[in-house]
Amino acid sequence: MKNKMLMFSAITLLLVSCKRHENVESEKISLSKNATLALATTPAAAPNTFKVFDQILFYDGYAATVTTPVPAGIIRVSNAKYVKKLTATDLSKLSNSLDIKVSITPYCDNYDRIGFVGLSFIPKNTAFSESIGKHIEVGRFITPFMDKNKTPSLVPYLFSTDNVANLLRDGNWRSTYDIYVVFSVFGVPYTANTEIAGCSGHNETAYGTVEFINKSGGTDPATVVQMVPIANNKQLDNYTASNTDQIGTSKKTYTVNLTSAITDAKLYLITSAHGANSGGEEYNRRDHNIYFDNVLKLTYKPGGKSCEPYRQYNTQANFIYGAFPRSTADWAASSNWCPGDAIPTRVINLGNLAAGNHSFRIDVPTAVFNQKQGNILHSVYVQGR
Repeated sequence: MKNKMLMFSAITLLLVSCKRHENVESEKISLSKNATLALATTPAAAPNTFKVFDQILFYDGYAATVTTPVPAGIIRVSNAKYVKKLTATDLSKLSNSLDIKVSITPYCDNYDRIGFVGLSFIPKNTAFSESIGKHIEVGRFITPFMDKNKTPSLVPYLFSTDNVANLLRDGNWRSTYDIYVVFSVFGVPYTANTEIAGCSGHNETAYGTVEFINKSGGTDPATVVQMVPIANNKQLDNYTASNTDQIGTSKKTYTVNLTSAITDAKLYLITSAHGANSGGEEYNRRDHNIYFDNVLKLTYKPGGKSCEPYRQYNTQANFIYGAFPRSTADWAASSNWCPGDAIPTRVINLGNLAAGNHSFRIDVPTAVFNQKQGNILHSVYVQGR
C-alpha cells in the first residue's frame, strides 16, 4: 500500500484499550463497534471462544506463492491470504452474539498495510474457489509502522459482528454451503530488508491470529436470514473503466438482484481511501454519498479523529508523527484512517425490500486521484430476513 519511504500525512496507530468504539446510531445509520488495541485488559475468554487462525505467517504479497507447509485445515490462497473451513464443531460453538478478534505481530514489513477478515460461502462439498459461491468482508484494519525488534509487538483489533453470528447460526446457510473464514494481510518486506535488524533476505511480513469470541445477550432472527453480496474488496477511482461508471467521475453503481423479498434489510459497508503519493486520496477527506435505488441514504466523511493515542505503537520511525504531538484539528484535517486502527463498518437501514432488481451506488464527487493513483476500496452486502 505504501511504496514510498516518506509520507507526509496524518494517519496512525493503535489503541489504548481493547474496548469497542461506541456505536453511532441514527434513523439511517449506525457505525458497527470496532475496537482497537489494548494496553490493559482484553475481554475475558468465553467458554466457546476459539481460534480460527493462530499466528499464521504471511509473506511478500507480490512474490510467487511460497510452498512452506500450513497447519491442518488451512488453505493458502496466496502469500497474503489464507482460508479455513469452519467445521460442524466450530459452528456448534457459536452463540447469537459474536466478536471477531484479530491480532497482528510484525515480522519483516515495517509499513502500514491493509488487512481484512471475511467469509466465503462455497456450495457444499465443492473445493474452495474465489470464483464461485458468495464472498463478503466483515472487518478491515490497517497495520501500523512497526519494527519487530521493539515493543509493543502485538496489535489487536476487535469487531462486533452479531449479524455474522445470525448468518452462521442459520440452518439454511449451514446446509447449503461450506463456510470459510478468509484472512488477508497484504505486505511487502523490501524496506524492512535493509532497515530492520534480522530481516535481510527474508520475505515474511507478519503473523496473524483470528479468534471468535462468543458473548451473551444477542438474539436469533425469527425467520430465515438472507444475505446478498454486492461488492467485495472492489476499487473506485475516476481513471479506470472498470472502477467507475464513467471516466472522469468517481461513482460506481451495482445492480442488486433479490430473488425474494427481504425484511428489515441493512447494508453493511466498509470503505477506505488509499493513495500515498503527493496529494493522494488517503490524505484528503472527501464526502462519500451512498445511494440505494437512487435515493441518498447516507453522506459521511471518513476520519476526523486524532491518531495521537496510537503514537506509542509506531515503533518504526516515520514522518507522520514527528517529534511533537499534533492537535486533533491537525489530524482531522488530513487523516482518513489511523495505522493500527480498525476501519469502521457502517450499517445503513433500508427497511423492507421487494424481490427483483435494485441498485447500490457509491459516489465520492470531489475525489481527485492525483496522477491517476490510488483508489477507494469498498465492500458492501445487504442482510435481512
